[in-house]
Amino acid sequence: MAFQAGQQTASVAMGPQLVHDGRLEEALEVFRRGVEASPKSVAANNGAGVVLDLLGRYTEARQYFSQAIKAAPTPLEKAQAQRALAISFGFAHDCRGAEKADRNAYEYFRAAPDFYSAGEVADELGRLCLDAGDLDTAYGWYRKGHDAGLQETNIPPNRQDLWDFRWAHARARIAARRGKLDDARKYVAAAQAILSKGNSPEQQVFFPYLTGYVAFYAGDYAAALAGLQNAVQTDPFIQCLIAQTYDKLGDRVKALEYYARAASTTAHSVPAAFARPFARAKLK
Repeated sequence: MAFQAGQQTASVAMGPQLVHDGRLEEALEVFRRGVEASPKSVAANNGAGVVLDLLGRYTEARQYFSQAIKAAPTPLEKAQAQRALAISFGFAHDCRGAEKADRNAYEYFRAAPDFYSAGEVADELGRLCLDAGDLDTAYGWYRKGHDAGLQETNIPPNRQDLWDFRWAHARARIAARRGKLDDARKYVAAAQAILSKGNSPEQQVFFPYLTGYVAFYAGDYAAALAGLQNAVQTDPFIQCLIAQTYDKLGDRVKALEYYARAASTTAHSVPAAFARPFARAKLK
């Protein structure tokens, strides 16, 4: 069936709602028709890549994301497409692939210069690599994110505290994963001290996630659960970590409940990149 340009645009516009509703096969068909009608459509290629990642078909997904990068009409859109490709590698727990995809976006924002966005890209790459288990690469990118963010001209105190908080948060999680619990607790205290200054109240919501995360890797599962239950409950990564905590506590019923929540996410995001595949595997 042939589509005129206007029909193709309208059809592709239906795709995100279908994804949100969990109608992934229908969404994939919509996006693939969009690509057939307009091979250089960034929206259609990106949409197809998103759905294929959610379906666990990562190699196919990356072909569409790569086409979206080639078709992107501006450097900014190209950088955005590169970030989507990095997340796709995150779904496959491939830190090196994510690094290759995101590095150009990072360099683009540094050269812009848009140091805030450069820091955001570096931090998302650090998170993808941490979740993939590559702690050294994660550490390096989190440090780049902190250092890039602080290069903002006339940076205000709240923005400086933001980057210092994120850096302490990242180092605490990495130390916990390495089993260096004294270091992890030191960085947790540093993060709390930054928050107590009151310059970044919007970051407060990420502190229970941190305390729960560190407690989990310290083997204190009761404390982990207490912290995580005060974190953002709609975050699929938090849902997945709560499920793991219930597993450690021997409550398989609650663990399966939270794995099911994490597995049902239709987000194509850094937290979802770890949580959805991990949770789906646990439910099999």
